[in-house]
Amino acid sequence: MSLAPLLAMPGVSAPESATRGFVFNHTMIRVKDLARSLDFYTRVLGFTPVHRQDFAEAAFTIVYLVLAADPSVIPDDDGERLQWVLAQPGVLELTHNHGTEQDEAFQYHHGNAEPRGFGHLCVSVPDVQQACERFEALGVPFQKRLSDGRMKHIAFIRDPDGYWIEILQPAPFIA
Repeated sequence: MSLAPLLAMPGVSAPESATRGFVFNHTMIRVKDLARSLDFYTRVLGFTPVHRQDFAEAAFTIVYLVLAADPSVIPDDDGERLQWVLAQPGVLELTHNHGTEQDEAFQYHHGNAEPRGFGHLCVSVPDVQQACERFEALGVPFQKRLSDGRMKHIAFIRDPDGYWIEILQPAPFIA
């Protein structure tokens, strides 16, 4: 299918030339426990932390992470790393408000309970069945397994804050 039908949808305009060079850079999610979330996103999903900024006076920390096919392209210098990560597509920013990890009752709204809002992140994997078997072995909570529902080619797992992460493979998948 060509792009023409998509560009003809109501409310859609062809991108203006002034937007050439724009890059969708990152999505920010708030996390209760930064160490727990970093463990999940690095060990379970393979993200690499690229830059950390601590804002002591405002009591929060941000960490930018990427799924880098080749981590050797990430600059060593901290300033260069920040500039590099802010030019990459598909970056994940974890924002941690200090002290939330100490409050057992504290939780962020993950967007999939009422009122609904934010839906999910998505990670493409080479083999969705193999990835799901690994998540199962690691004890990662599933929102939707491959065998659930009608869409047998995607799964949803949950991160430590309950955010849903869609897992799919871009190549054809046979259930």
